[in-house]
Parts: sequence; C-alpha cells; structure tokens
Amino acid sequence: MMALTIHHNYEMVNLNLAHLLVDKSEGYTFQNHPIEQVDYQMKIAEIKDALKATVLEGTDQMENTITGGGSADLMDDVLAAATEGCALLTGVVTEQVIRTAKVARVGVIVFVRGKQPEKRVIDLAASYKIPLLLTRYSLFVASGKLYMEGLRGLDGSW
Repeated sequence: MMALTIHHNYEMVNLNLAHLLVDKSEGYTFQNHPIEQVDYQMKIAEIKDALKATVLEGTDQMENTITGGGSADLMDDVLAAATEGCALLTGVVTEQVIRTAKVARVGVIVFVRGKQPEKRVIDLAASYKIPLLLTRYSLFVASGKLYMEGLRGLDGSW
C-alpha cells in the first residue's frame, strides 16, 4: 500500500505536486521544496466564475473580498459559525436566509442546485445589500470547488 507523507510547520501551505517523487518500495513522499503562502480570500467575482454562477443581486459588489466559507441549511448553524464577510452556501431560498445572513454579516449568499428564490427574497437581499449568486452545482460540489480554489472553512481548516 502506498502512502502520501506531507510535512509542514503547522502553516497553511500550497504543495507543488511537481516535486512529488514516486518510489513504489517506500510509497509517495515529497522532497524539500520552498513553501508558498496561499491566499485564502476570494473576490465574489472569482466565486461566481468558479461556480459558473448567475448574479441575482449585487452586481456592483463583485470585487468585495470573501474571507471564508460555510455550507448550511439550518440557520442556527449559520448564526453559530458564520464570520463577517464569509460566503454562505445553502439550498434554502427563503427570506429567513437573508435575515440570518444580515445578522451574521455574511458577505455573499450562494444558492445551490439551481434553486431560484422568489422575487421578494431577492428584493430583501437588495435592501440589505447582500449579494446573491445562483449555481446549478450541489451543495457538496460547490463547497468542494471553492475549497479547491483556495477558500477555506470558517474554522480555518483545510
């Protein structure tokens, strides 16, 4: 059985897979290489592009910086974990999501699975100046795509 061994100094790093050595007798291992600091923030426009999303509200806010992301359908989870300026990915398309996002100071809401909110939901987001995106990806896939683009969870994990 082959193993992948990665050593780091408890810092978030971007490993360059070009440095991967293959040794079938010893498994996979990385040789010493420079550590690159990774930027864990994304612009809303980058999130839109990564998720092939449609902008429902907030076209004037596409250059705002998002500092992390979380996925939830239960709004009490959002209130417990969200941080100011984060992305909220959800399959819930109700006014309660918008109100919760305002209280939690969410930076952008991404509706998944192509679930189109009603006009009153979009209008409420507009009144609070909360950008809304819509993607056809599932919650799982959308979260994974943003993770692969460098956006990290609200707890900083990776």
